[in-house]
Amino acid sequence: MPGGRLTQQDRRHIAAGLSEGLGYAEIARRLGRPTSTVSREVFRNGGPGGYTADRAHQATERRARRRKHTPSAPPQATTTAYGRDPEAVREFEARFIDLLVQTGLPRMMSRVLTCLYSTDVGAITAKELAQRLQVSPASVSTAVAYLEEQELIKRERDPRGRRERYIIDDDIWYRAFMASVQRNLTLAEAAQAGIEVYGADTPVGARLEAVARFLHHTSQDMNQAAEHWRQVLATRPTPGR
Repeated sequence: MPGGRLTQQDRRHIAAGLSEGLGYAEIARRLGRPTSTVSREVFRNGGPGGYTADRAHQATERRARRRKHTPSAPPQATTTAYGRDPEAVREFEARFIDLLVQTGLPRMMSRVLTCLYSTDVGAITAKELAQRLQVSPASVSTAVAYLEEQELIKRERDPRGRRERYIIDDDIWYRAFMASVQRNLTLAEAAQAGIEVYGADTPVGARLEAVARFLHHTSQDMNQAAEHWRQVLATRPTPGR
């Protein structure tokens, strides 16, 4: 049925359609399903490049079993700001968190960063973070301290009162990127110093020299690329024009 749950056979058709290079709309048309159903199914289970029917079906069954053992939560809103689909929003946030974790960011920090990115105002207090994520203030404090250190968020005084709030702005990723460049340069300098300790003509010295050269050159390339794209993005067209 168009409104029923996807079957394993449906998922095999989706996987086959993706392998043929079909778009979500065409796959959905062939299945007699809404396009959003297909896009959410693929996005939730590995994306276009990682979707497999059997794995998606098994993951869905696991999620269903977990829901049976999870205490009932308050009713979810049927709509959100700008008419967004709440289910699609939740699935996107879960997927975004998983991707951040895959890059090496701890899960709690990934949840906080995703929470900020999915807030239209781009700013939120520690209390609001704890309430939205249903975690302790201590967990929030640890997470925001880490994210500040990585230059991924900023702290400012909340104009509504004495509390501080955490924000993201257009330069957040630039600053985080440049912080990474600086760390690479620090490692390059340490490797260069190590050459004098071990000797330039020794195997260790040669290894450290290769590390220092690599990090110096890639850091220069990263710095130039960051500055270039910062200028390009600063001149992007204003929405609506």
